[in-house]
Amino acid sequence: MSELTNIERRRIQAEVIRPIYEELKQRLGKAEARALLARAVTRSAEQEAAAAAARAPGRQTSMEGFTAIFERTYVAHGASAGLEAEVLSAGPDHLHFDVTRCHFVEMYRQMGLGEIADVLSCNRDGVFAQAYDTRITLDRAQTIAEGAPRCTFRYSFDASS
Repeated sequence: MSELTNIERRRIQAEVIRPIYEELKQRLGKAEARALLARAVTRSAEQEAAAAAARAPGRQTSMEGFTAIFERTYVAHGASAGLEAEVLSAGPDHLHFDVTRCHFVEMYRQMGLGEIADVLSCNRDGVFAQAYDTRITLDRAQTIAEGAPRCTFRYSFDASS
């Protein structure tokens, strides 16, 4: 049996999350439901990053290792992994790319979860990077989930930290 892609995992998670989110909204209101869900998704991203960091050679994380995760997860699988992206540049101190199509956001919208696509997907990115290696930060000016034509990912690595 092959391993699930990220988008397949996120679809399964979203199917479980949808009724929970609806119940939370009814009981606590939309803002509190989003906040609770955001905290849970953040914890999940941190756990995934910690597992990825533990698999790093010699448990030594780096920008190159982070870039390799991105390439294995998204570039190697193309659109079937959930993203269509243009890598602008990559090096030992950065990874810059734009997502030109996000199948995650499309999927969440089709599932009736478009209002929390940012919570379910976008919020993971910076958290994952920081939990993988605290020297990696994400600067993203816009996302497709917010209505922009593309997501601008600018990961930087601060070796002095």
